[in-house]
Amino acid sequence: MFELRLGDDIDDFCVKCKRITNHSIVSMYKEEAAKVRCKSCYSEHDYRREIAPPSKKDLKKAALFNEVLGKSAPDGAAES
Repeated sequence: MFELRLGDDIDDFCVKCKRITNHSIVSMYKEEAAKVRCKSCYSEHDYRREIAPPSKKDLKKAALFNEVLGKSAPDGAAES
């Protein structure tokens, strides 16, 4: 693999465009990209390693699922 430098082009998920686009490296931390700038909309954000953040709908589903699991008791433990 090659060494990344400031100004290099990499792919990343853009929060504003909501898709994977080309980005330029704006800042680095320990030989990894820290902040990038989208070449489509020119917004700057943290480097996300091409991973889209979960949607609010998915987060609500997970919270509801965990709430239901927390309220259910195991079969052997009946409450008095």
